[in-house]
Amino acid sequence: MNEEALKYWIALRAVEDVGCVGFRALLAAFSSPRAVFSAPARSLQAVPGIGPKTAAHIRSFAEWGMAEREVALAAQRGVAIVTCEDPLYPRNLLNIYDYPPLLYVKGALVSDEVCVAIVGSRLASVYGRYVTEKISRELALKGITVVSGLARGIDAAAHRGTLAGKGRTIAVLGCGLDVVYPPENESLAQAISAHGALVSEFPFGTPPNAPNFPSRNRIISGLALGVVVVEAGEKSGSLITARIAAEQGRSVFAVPGAIEAAGSRGTNRLIKQGAKLIENVEDILEEILPQAAMPPAVAPLLSRHPSSDKAPADPKSSTPLCPQRIAGLGDPEQKLLLLIPYDPVGIDQLITTSGLTAQ
Repeated sequence: MNEEALKYWIALRAVEDVGCVGFRALLAAFSSPRAVFSAPARSLQAVPGIGPKTAAHIRSFAEWGMAEREVALAAQRGVAIVTCEDPLYPRNLLNIYDYPPLLYVKGALVSDEVCVAIVGSRLASVYGRYVTEKISRELALKGITVVSGLARGIDAAAHRGTLAGKGRTIAVLGCGLDVVYPPENESLAQAISAHGALVSEFPFGTPPNAPNFPSRNRIISGLALGVVVVEAGEKSGSLITARIAAEQGRSVFAVPGAIEAAGSRGTNRLIKQGAKLIENVEDILEEILPQAAMPPAVAPLLSRHPSSDKAPADPKSSTPLCPQRIAGLGDPEQKLLLLIPYDPVGIDQLITTSGLTAQ
């Protein structure tokens, strides 16, 4: 999208009282933000949810300099502004009620990637950090993108574990992309932008104010097929993310903890309320992979879990955990990876199914 058109997207997003749902309604009625600003007040008020006050705000909008500065700053800082009409806009996010009309992105978004969110307490225990890094690292090795919020504690551990597994990770911020919060995670943020993406719906310079974080949480859960809560106290913000995830139709997982630990009360309560108790990464994968929209030729069919009583799947029908292309692999290696399911597979079978030579 050219800079002139992008200016109108930023401007409409900044209009008082429009909001994400109002933006969507206006876009549906007028096809483009530019057309919205040219519409008469009567036409604006005919749009569901747009009353006289909001229409007046649109008609009187004068902060065009701000919108132009946002576009210029994005170009200077290597940030992409991705609108909801862009092919790279995350498809899962479009399925939530109040998806943001535009995202600021530093790094790279990958279309149709399979994401799992991991969230938890900022005051994480040693056990919580260990479990988080282990799960996120194993998800990365399976080709799953891990989403979190760059906060202290569990969030930071989720990002680090993914990076240790040479995987992609996305950090959703509750501030502008030029404001790193917490500041001690600046080097981690740089690593994430190089091996995934930093994402925010907030303009440059937005401070990490408390009301921003519930909004951020809906994006974290909206990007993912499932949300894993590792540690959470009784009033943890992670429980808000879990509630939002359930409302969005996402799978909710929880790691159980010691019954006497304050940091486990929230997660243990989630399990009581129906969240899936997880002990290993397979517990997550068997739930989310059937939901993943993947090409039919490589649609994942879970082979027998070690604890399952079902007969093992036909080896010839075994398919990959995730068809996401992995950097550094050539076509033959990628082809072989796609033919390796959960269970070990013999070399002779790989030769037969791949059509490659033994060498």
